[in-house]
Amino acid sequence: MDHFSRRRTLIAGVSAVVAQSMLPGCSRKPPTIGLMLDDMRIARWASDRDFFFAAAKKMGAVVHVKWANGDEAGQVSQLLRLIENKVDVIVLLPLNGKLFKDAVAKAKDAGIKVIAYDRMVFDADIDAYVSVDNAEIGRLQAEAVVKQVPKGNYYLLGGSETDGNARQLREVHQKVIKPYVDRGDIKVVGSSYVAGWDPNVAQEIMARVFEGPERIDAVIASNDGTAGGVVEVLKNRGLAGKVPVSGQDSDLDACKRVIAGTQTMTVYKHLKDLATMAADLAFAMADGDEPELEGETDNGFKKVKTKYLKPTLITKENIDILVKDGVYTREQLGL
Repeated sequence: MDHFSRRRTLIAGVSAVVAQSMLPGCSRKPPTIGLMLDDMRIARWASDRDFFFAAAKKMGAVVHVKWANGDEAGQVSQLLRLIENKVDVIVLLPLNGKLFKDAVAKAKDAGIKVIAYDRMVFDADIDAYVSVDNAEIGRLQAEAVVKQVPKGNYYLLGGSETDGNARQLREVHQKVIKPYVDRGDIKVVGSSYVAGWDPNVAQEIMARVFEGPERIDAVIASNDGTAGGVVEVLKNRGLAGKVPVSGQDSDLDACKRVIAGTQTMTVYKHLKDLATMAADLAFAMADGDEPELEGETDNGFKKVKTKYLKPTLITKENIDILVKDGVYTREQLGL
């Protein structure tokens, strides 16, 4: 069990209070923040939660966490319950960013700020969007694979089709390899999305792909979970380490695969910085401030104030970055 897994103590859908003390030097109630996350079984989101909690606790905020666990309609209901509970700010990581227009409108009517976290909320009057630069992640993924295999048959394995990040990654992957495709060096023999970013679904898809008539020379997989599904198929065929596979998130298992050479790369998304930035922004908004963010992103309803963090490419050669930043120990990575 990795260090993220040991910290997963919350029950899905149940609110958890982070800090109930009063704000230092202040007699009024501490601000309340609703933090809505993806799947409690995925180490990545447990890490985001813990970093967010730590930052919020320092500021004296109260945080109620909700886990979606694959239930799109249920996540909308969770947001509505947070509105009923009269939280000050909602930080939302949507399963499906297209489902929240009406719910966000109700939040706004109730005077509640809404921040999209890591994934955009579309066609809704949200107040801010904080994420890692998704386009840069897609570029890092595609370029790393092309560097290994500049000629050959490619398969593009995306995340959940309802996730705007997955669709953006696909667009960037295609843009990066287009010159190679145009001159006939690369042939895209197939592509698919993976429902819920589920590694088991990714494995099932790739098992069928490798049973097909086309040889697969490289796979651009959109995250570490889907990459893990690909690598399992490659292992079963004696191809692990011979077919480049991309990823992102720097999950512990993925980092071990990078070290072993069965996964080409992953992406370090500086989750502590991202979660802390979101907590700081939520706290400021709860306190009535309107922090200036340098960017804007069109979500179909308006241009949303945006802050992007820059990701870092992780390969076998520079994986010590994760040790230096305290993400993992050398022992955890098997170094």
